[in-house]
Amino acid sequence: MTPDLSTTVAGIRLSTCIYNASGPRSGSAEALHKIAQSSAGAVLSKSATLLAQDGNPLPRTWQHTEASLNSEGLPNKGIDYYISDETISEILQSDSSKPYMVSLSGKTTADNITMLRKMVGNTKIAAIELNLACPNIIGKPVVGYDMEQMKDILDQVSQIPNLPPMGIKLPPYLDSVQFQQVATLINQYEWIQFVVSINTLGNATAVSVEAGMPYISSNDGFAGLSGPAVKYTALANVRKWRQMLRPNIDVVGVGGIVTGRDVLEFLLCGAAAVQVGTQHWSEGPKCFDRIVQELSDCMKELGHESVTSLVGTLQPWNKAGAAKLRALTKNLNETPVKSSSSSAGGKEGFYPALSAVLLLIVFMLVYDKFTTNGTVPTSREL
Repeated sequence: MTPDLSTTVAGIRLSTCIYNASGPRSGSAEALHKIAQSSAGAVLSKSATLLAQDGNPLPRTWQHTEASLNSEGLPNKGIDYYISDETISEILQSDSSKPYMVSLSGKTTADNITMLRKMVGNTKIAAIELNLACPNIIGKPVVGYDMEQMKDILDQVSQIPNLPPMGIKLPPYLDSVQFQQVATLINQYEWIQFVVSINTLGNATAVSVEAGMPYISSNDGFAGLSGPAVKYTALANVRKWRQMLRPNIDVVGVGGIVTGRDVLEFLLCGAAAVQVGTQHWSEGPKCFDRIVQELSDCMKELGHESVTSLVGTLQPWNKAGAAKLRALTKNLNETPVKSSSSSAGGKEGFYPALSAVLLLIVFMLVYDKFTTNGTVPTSREL
């Protein structure tokens, strides 16, 4: 039986629980249309500012197999582009049933409120993701780390009626006091229907020892860290939010997802859906088809029937689970040994045979040389 990969976020049905994060490859209608054509369960726009902007000078990104860094500075086409009927029609085209979501990241609270008012009553926008995780104003903390700023913007959003379903994107948190403060604040607002966690981990840098400088030119080489390196922090944040937020607030996990198995980990920790950012950046929209298939295969192998039945089912550490892990580890360790020993056996038979053939060729060449001269070589001469 094929597992059911559908889910709901803020009451919106997604055909699969996987969609794109707001980031590279999400800035234009053309790029977003490619996502809409894939197995992604929804389409999310680039984080929009009130006016279009080019972002930071190049080079502003860096990629490695285990991590990526970006200091893009939110290049985007401006909010009017992402909410226009023309853009939305170009993105969805024949598949108008796929949810289209818009991400906002205003430079100021006033900018965010202005952008939100532009979307009042817009039924073509399935949901809004308000990004409180980007450092938009130099000298001021990220909104998600400043409880006073955060409360101010959440209060002002509360005054706007008839908005599409809304959620907020959060930065990564590492301190238990911060988790408690943010959870207490979020739980006060009924309009918050989902949280997206995590944004990039700030103040990372990558250095070239050959050139003696950072790989990124903007912001003195400091950038946001994403990719596989942040997955474990992302899993912990998702799990914390599922434990601390109201049950009717969905958690969307993002950070380091590369495979279907990664998705399964986020589901167990409490994510109702996940976003893929860095892998989408490096692999392109075909990553959604691959990851969806891997998730389906993994769930089928483990006997899971649906995504919704998995959400938040991670169990505390227990002896029965530990015994199962030991058995699995033992089997995994034994399998390669048998395989490699069989392979080694093949090599052990191959190399002596090759040596014998080469020795025979040498013997024939030497023998031919000596017989041509009328002599036969002795064993010592060979």
